[in-house]
Amino acid sequence: MRESASWLAPGRVNLIGEHTDYNDGFVLPLAIEFGCRATVSPGPDGLLRFVSAQESEPVEVPVEGLAPDGVQGWAAYPAGVLWALGVDLPGLTVTVDSDVPLGAGLSSSAALTCSVAAAANDLLELGLSPRELVAVARKAENGFVGAPTGGMDQLASMLGEAGSVLFCDMRSLDVRPVRFALDDAGLALLVVDSNAPHRHADGEYAARRKACEQAASVLGVSALRDVTLDGLDEALAKLAPEPDGDVLVKRARHIVTENARVTDVVARLDAGQIREIGPLLTASHASMREDFEITVPEVDVLVEALLAAGAHGARMTGGGFGGCVIALVDNDAVAAAARAAADAAAAHGFAAPRTFVTAPAAGAHAVDPSGAEPPRQPPVDTNASGAPDAG
Repeated sequence: MRESASWLAPGRVNLIGEHTDYNDGFVLPLAIEFGCRATVSPGPDGLLRFVSAQESEPVEVPVEGLAPDGVQGWAAYPAGVLWALGVDLPGLTVTVDSDVPLGAGLSSSAALTCSVAAAANDLLELGLSPRELVAVARKAENGFVGAPTGGMDQLASMLGEAGSVLFCDMRSLDVRPVRFALDDAGLALLVVDSNAPHRHADGEYAARRKACEQAASVLGVSALRDVTLDGLDEALAKLAPEPDGDVLVKRARHIVTENARVTDVVARLDAGQIREIGPLLTASHASMREDFEITVPEVDVLVEALLAAGAHGARMTGGGFGGCVIALVDNDAVAAAARAAADAAAAHGFAAPRTFVTAPAAGAHAVDPSGAEPPRQPPVDTNASGAPDAG
């Protein structure tokens, strides 16, 4: 066994396609410059040791005690990866260092699990493919941590490509890079972290998923992905008489129209019409606000401020109930848009947002175990508000 293996996996921004992943639908994420570096090395026999640059104390777990519910807190994620590998483990030390902001909806957990999965695969010479590592990382979150992620985050972190968004069919898990030529069009993707605390996110996420599954059952389909835009009115008419029919109607309408918006965005990007995706981003936010009911005042205010400042489109990104907003803006309007967001937050008494510009980055890749390559930083920080809260 080698001395160590180090891999870096990025967080992600979802350009469009929210809550469609667990409905077998379509998503369009991109890997970003924030990332987590994991180094896995041999350790004392029978012991798994987890160390984070963002935590004061290491966590130690006996190999024989590695089981769901046996590890709590941040260490459950890397521990879950080792469990999900499904192999006999030697003693190992896992060291992680991340600059993905926590709680911002940028998938710090996928960056963590994917980097650990790739480094462990490398060190132990398991020969798992990137797609198999996606399954390992997702199993760690679903089966060990108990987080009901739909798989999009892990696909983006493992398979992302610089310069492209990743068109993912979450039923087949087929992916296709789609060129996202921001610079060529004189555009920038501005990310605005609302710094809003997530409100009841876990329970609300589960409730949305349950409602989608209930709607699919009533309609006699395996998932809401099977309802077409042309058949939406008929489907909603079937849902309306059900108990909680008003909720089922709204949840289903969001998923069906969001899938259509994803494919429309892909068609426009394929045609080189990047500016024309803006209204679709904004329509996605309206659907998340009105039909899926996952936005909060902080992100709604930011979206409105960015649009008023001239953004071509803006929407919340991520699971909701807090987190980040993204906006498609002209390159020369980035600073003004960031100021408008900060001013709007201040006027409403909200926390000051943190803003940065991002672009599609490479997915998981090996890095120098000596630490010569630090975690990546965004190329532009529009307000220099300090180091991200990473874990």
